[in-house]
Amino acid sequence: MKTIDKSQLTAQLLEFLQIVELEGEEIIVMDGTKPVVIISQYEKTLSTEELFKDMRGKVKYFEDLTAPTTEEWQEV
Repeated sequence: MKTIDKSQLTAQLLEFLQIVELEGEEIIVMDGTKPVVIISQYEKTLSTEELFKDMRGKVKYFEDLTAPTTEEWQEV
């Protein structure tokens, strides 16, 4: 992981963005000795629908899923 000072970032932003995009390396932007920002590649997160699309229509339910289950549980 590469670290740079924020004054470098303003002067060479396009170069650093290319490093992140092409090499996948993360860059930590520092303000003196204090880390301020991490620049990394964007990763698209999948929605629940996208994650389980292969299972759609394949799950079988043998009981009513909305029926109360209080009878199955003993009092605590």
